Amino acid sequence: MSTSGPASAGMPHVKSLNCPGCGASLTVRSFGNAVTIICNSCHSILDAQDPKLKILQTFKAKANEDPPLIPLGSRGTIRGVAYEAIGFQRRTIQVEGISYSWHEYVLFNPIKGFRYLTEYDGHWNDVSILRSLPDLSPGEGSLKYLGETYNHFQTANAATSFVLGEFPWQVRVGETVQVSDYVSPPRVISGEGTRKEATWSMGEYMAGREVWKAFNLGGQPPAAIGVYENQPSPLGANVKGVWTLLGVFLAALLAMAVGFYSVARDEEVFDQTYMFDTTPKGEASFVTDTFQLKGRTSDVELTTSAQVDNNWIYINYALINQDTGHAYDFGREVSYYHGYDSDGSWTEGSRENRVVVPSVPPGNYYLRIEPESDPHRGTITYTVTLKRDVPQASFFGIAILALLLPAGILTWRSLNFEHLRWAESDYGKAPDDGSLLSSVENIAGSFKSSGDKE
Repeated sequence: MSTSGPASAGMPHVKSLNCPGCGASLTVRSFGNAVTIICNSCHSILDAQDPKLKILQTFKAKANEDPPLIPLGSRGTIRGVAYEAIGFQRRTIQVEGISYSWHEYVLFNPIKGFRYLTEYDGHWNDVSILRSLPDLSPGEGSLKYLGETYNHFQTANAATSFVLGEFPWQVRVGETVQVSDYVSPPRVISGEGTRKEATWSMGEYMAGREVWKAFNLGGQPPAAIGVYENQPSPLGANVKGVWTLLGVFLAALLAMAVGFYSVARDEEVFDQTYMFDTTPKGEASFVTDTFQLKGRTSDVELTTSAQVDNNWIYINYALINQDTGHAYDFGREVSYYHGYDSDGSWTEGSRENRVVVPSVPPGNYYLRIEPESDPHRGTITYTVTLKRDVPQASFFGIAILALLLPAGILTWRSLNFEHLRWAESDYGKAPDDGSLLSSVENIAGSFKSSGDKE
């Protein structure tokens, strides 16, 4: 938006005039500050600085075409200051033959002067004119303002296609200026210029509900569509904190793992080899000798190794406390098969199986073992080994996964949000990808030189 013309604001001054074109009544809300006034009846753009309200331009517009969402004359509070909506314009750019339009509202306070609101697809920005030039280096594709870096998002020629109300500059329908946006969500710095002048403004993202509340508007604001160029990510601010917290938890988990491994007994308490005759002949179950589990309550790891070849063995186990009779029942299968087919050799299964029984108190124990397999498959030799207080890497692996998964999902959603944002830019991807176009250098140079002339 251009801001040439009076920028100071005096005392409130509302005056009624008549359009020289059609005689319709005009209400001037920023009298003494208005440069152009638009007649809502005949759509004449009038020179507010001319006592006779010279007609500068007349444009055609359909009845009720694209009316303002904030009716002119509405009063609202922005950043604690009361403003009145006095002007409205629609601006349009062409991208690959497709027209995209957004709305701009001129707000006025007799003491603070002018402020602006912009709206596109339900996304709003509170805009004010910069009082100093940003630090823009041609060719870098970014600028700095007050120590903050803004990345170039888009450059296009914007045409004014509809106006209403009054403006502090000479507005024209059909007037085109080059506009370039640089973003650092939730803020955007926009530079727009012609050969004669360049203007820089800063916008800060606002939700529609905030605008509706500020102006006490009825109903609901239009829903925001898509991701806007400076829309703050609902997740981005949390991602860094989540990964920082994750690092703390992972460090604590690593320390815990080192502690567990350093104090774990990892003691073998039982190791016996048995032979199972698969010929059916009565009861196959038996009990082992008693062995002692020492130390604190901890896990017991039982390993079954069997000499099976294209065969299987299933063993029902019961780890029984000799003193209390409490039993831990479980079963394990060991199977191993191999062969050849059209794709070559293949194997399936393993000759070894491990199981962990957690939280077993110390005491005297024995095993009840009941093997089974296909009948008449000969004798199967198998070994049963028990270890006490064995550190389990799988536990820490599951814990790490449990920590990484939500952080990963959050990061993916944040990156996807940024992807949707930058898909609408001149580049189609975030500036970290190094794909800034040379057109940025051209617009940067033109704005810089124009700004210096001012």
